[in-house]
Amino acid sequence: MGSILCYAPVAGDRIARSGEEVLAAGRAAAGAAGGPVVAALVGARVAGAAAAAGRHGASRVLLAEDALLETYQADLYLTALQAIVQAVSPRLLLFPSDSQGRELAPRLAHRLGAALIAEAQGFGTRDGRLAFTCQAYGGKAVATLVAQTEPVVATVRPKAFSPAEAPAAGEPTPVPVTLSSQEARTRLLRKVQEEGGGADLEVAKVVIGGGRGLGGAEAFRLLEELAKALRGAVGASRAATDAGWVPTSWQIGQTGRSISPDLYIAVGISGATQHIAGVASAKTIVAVNRDAEAPIFKVAQLGIVDDYRAIIPRLTTKIREVTGKG
Repeated sequence: MGSILCYAPVAGDRIARSGEEVLAAGRAAAGAAGGPVVAALVGARVAGAAAAAGRHGASRVLLAEDALLETYQADLYLTALQAIVQAVSPRLLLFPSDSQGRELAPRLAHRLGAALIAEAQGFGTRDGRLAFTCQAYGGKAVATLVAQTEPVVATVRPKAFSPAEAPAAGEPTPVPVTLSSQEARTRLLRKVQEEGGGADLEVAKVVIGGGRGLGGAEAFRLLEELAKALRGAVGASRAATDAGWVPTSWQIGQTGRSISPDLYIAVGISGATQHIAGVASAKTIVAVNRDAEAPIFKVAQLGIVDDYRAIIPRLTTKIREVTGKG
């Protein structure tokens, strides 16, 4: 029975939240299809995170360590991952659906001649073959995809699986990897940390989204104040980013980021299908729009038909009063 290999990004001596979700997905896949859960850790110094991977259900932890892996570089990481794959011959490889996972998964699938599944949110089997449930038609339906070949490489939909400790052996095993700086076709010149806005969209529990109905960039300041009061993040529709009101990294939707917050407040967003696809996993959606016929109200649990300028400042003030945070 083939193993389930989970690529888990590392942050210091711990597994990043996205990696914990992938390991949770690995346990779900193992429950449906069988096989041990194996964690793949890649970096310059990742051995310290092996115990954390074990606490989240990995029976083995394979380590690819090299000084050239100090910072993320796709070509080098792919070579390291190929070495890990050769060491364990997995049936299924899981990646987070973040910037790294969306780059590594399809490239590794191509190198392995493997099947590729995007945004998996459930696992099963059909006639002995791996089966995956994924959203379809912009989140309006759920499709079951059955792999016709193995191994299968899949990205895991954010927040589809909740991290939980499930202690396993977590036995760390170094995997020899030979790297050359000449393999790297790109190099990091500098790293700039984005402040506010879209920086925390994929992990935020509360997200405030703004659309064309805001009328301009200045209005996003109101959303930022509300997000600050709620300890949330600010995102935007494609119309708002295309207009240049906010950075493209704030875009939520089929061609932007997929989010799964506990609360999503859509302000001045009509509710186009491509936008709804990015927020379909939100637990609660609140819509504020002057147009009572806007499609966003069809998916919202709570709708407010009014001018956002009459609602958002008052809401922010009230939240500050209730929480005592001015």
